[in-house]
Amino acid sequence: MTTRKDRLKKLVKVQEQLKALHETRHAGFLAAAVKAEAEARDLIEHFDTDASLGSLFPEIYHRRITDALGRQKKNLEDARQEAALIATATARTNMVERAYKDVRRRDERERSDRERLDLITQKQRDG
Repeated sequence: MTTRKDRLKKLVKVQEQLKALHETRHAGFLAAAVKAEAEARDLIEHFDTDASLGSLFPEIYHRRITDALGRQKKNLEDARQEAALIATATARTNMVERAYKDVRRRDERERSDRERLDLITQKQRDG
């Protein structure tokens, strides 16, 4: 049977992994938002150039710009949601870590008390 300390130790690892997952996803959404913004900016900059087909197909350019800005907005919203999940995971991780440290200290204290009692009992038998 596993002890509470062992279960809490495993739970701390799981919580840290979950937090890392949310941090990774957050970074991915931010990177995708930056990429979508850059795509929209490039399309806007090249829309009126001589080499552009913007004058022939303006609706395609406008749709692609709108789609890129929509992706940027969606990714920023997803990143905001992940940031909230990071905060929640951080709070949970901190709670579990505190509980683990408390149990570990209690176990060490109990072990130390048992050792002292054993020494006292041994001295009483010897003396």
